[in-house]
Amino acid sequence: MKIHPNFLLLTCVAPVLGWSAWQPFEPLTWWLEVAPVFLGFAALFIAQTRSAWRLSNFAICLIGMHMLLLIVGGHYTYARVPLGNWVAETFNLSRNHYDRLGHFAQGLVPAVICREIFIRLHVITRRGWLGFCVVSVCLAISATYELLECAAALISAEAAESFLGTQGDVWDTQSDMFLAGMGALIAVLLLPRVHDRSIAFLGKRAALI
Repeated sequence: MKIHPNFLLLTCVAPVLGWSAWQPFEPLTWWLEVAPVFLGFAALFIAQTRSAWRLSNFAICLIGMHMLLLIVGGHYTYARVPLGNWVAETFNLSRNHYDRLGHFAQGLVPAVICREIFIRLHVITRRGWLGFCVVSVCLAISATYELLECAAALISAEAAESFLGTQGDVWDTQSDMFLAGMGALIAVLLLPRVHDRSIAFLGKRAALI
């Protein structure tokens, strides 16, 4: 019996989500950081009702890794994630860079999702324009997220520093958007071959159903 990718994703992520929800460093920040995980699960299971919106195993795997990044960051707050502190101490860095990894994934993972939707729904047929539009959409998503972070900080001054995670860096917003752009570029320049194979496998599986 084959295990559905969405069920496998839920099985892997749910235990970590439960751990993260148990006594997080700042409960309000946890909700703000982990909300995209709940929205992602809802979107994935809704997408299962329409074959045209089902995602490849490659995309679902990347989504799972991105969810784990968000969940861990939500538990500790990004500036206090032990792994980031260890890296900062080991390499004598001025800050915890775990949030940078999250913003890189914020470009990489949406780029794979967007690319897959564009290809399977025949939104864009020319590969050159495909890459350009995917990166543009991801940069727009990153900019929108930065605006949402700003709005959330204005609403709740208590959680502002933890949620924004600037750690005193005046160029934090620009750095976050740059890393999201780099993640998107890597997705469209280095991952198309493995991504296309996964999309093709999804098409063959759908034909057998």
